[in-house]
Amino acid sequence: MIDLAYTGKADEKTIKDSFADVLRGLFAEDPDVIYLDADLMNSMGTYKLSKEFPDRCIDCGIQEANMVGVAAGASALGKKPYVHTFGPFAGRRCYDQVFISVGYAKNNVRIIGSDAGVTAAYNGGTHMPFEDIALYRAIPEAMIIDVTDQTQFDAAIRQTKDRPGVTYIRCPRKNCTKVYGPGTEFEFGKANVLREGSDCAVIACGIMVAEALKAAELLEAEGIHIVVIDAVTVKPLDTETVLSYAKSCKAIVTAENATVIGGLGSAVCECVADSCPTIVKRVGVQDLYGEVGDVGYLKERFGLTAETIGAKVKEAIRAKEGR
Repeated sequence: MIDLAYTGKADEKTIKDSFADVLRGLFAEDPDVIYLDADLMNSMGTYKLSKEFPDRCIDCGIQEANMVGVAAGASALGKKPYVHTFGPFAGRRCYDQVFISVGYAKNNVRIIGSDAGVTAAYNGGTHMPFEDIALYRAIPEAMIIDVTDQTQFDAAIRQTKDRPGVTYIRCPRKNCTKVYGPGTEFEFGKANVLREGSDCAVIACGIMVAEALKAAELLEAEGIHIVVIDAVTVKPLDTETVLSYAKSCKAIVTAENATVIGGLGSAVCECVADSCPTIVKRVGVQDLYGEVGDVGYLKERFGLTAETIGAKVKEAIRAKEGR
């Protein structure tokens, strides 16, 4: 069941404010759950939790590759590790360890990459992960969840506790626009259709889901009715839902807070090219490095806005009509 709570306003609770509470509940439920961090517990709101549970929370220091190796070893001994660091370090810096020590070795580790995409804001270009989705898509059998809001984040942390293999959860740390109410039941691996329409389907993930819902409101005022779909997991992609709307709408726009090279847009293009050739336009970062700025500026800078989605929808509709 989807409890749609979108009003365009921010969540009352930030992701970093909820993370410790979710972990605390998992600690109580399962003695094998442990948490590893790369000297960012203060940044992710888990410092007090580490004082509460010093034997369950391990600060590995600024050694992300080593941290993933420790988590892989703990998994091999039957533990259920959750690992956190900023997104660029969860992707670029420890990719070999994730690929080999976790994925190839059949260990089970949940990796949280925070400050995804433009939400890195003033941490700047070096800390702005646009490429992490593309990297994790290349790991066999990995799951990638690009978190939409705090409700979805909490569910992702809880529901992946016993998932085998590599699980990558990318998220903002601070406020994001509220999309889901507390009654929402998520099935990870299955997309959520949040709004119906017939002119074009917008498939979004992460913070771009709220932008897609805003775009739907703007377009409706012009007589254009779009489907809004939260992909929920970029991998595995819910190909059944994608193909269903490719056939009914005959035009798709994808939207992601990441590079368009190898991300959600690429996954959707691959899906429809194989089974149902369809017009696809992509909203995302266009082969660029990140930069310093507030999130509002960065969304405009990289075209991650409702207005950009709306313009791409109109392009897709014109293309399907042969105009």
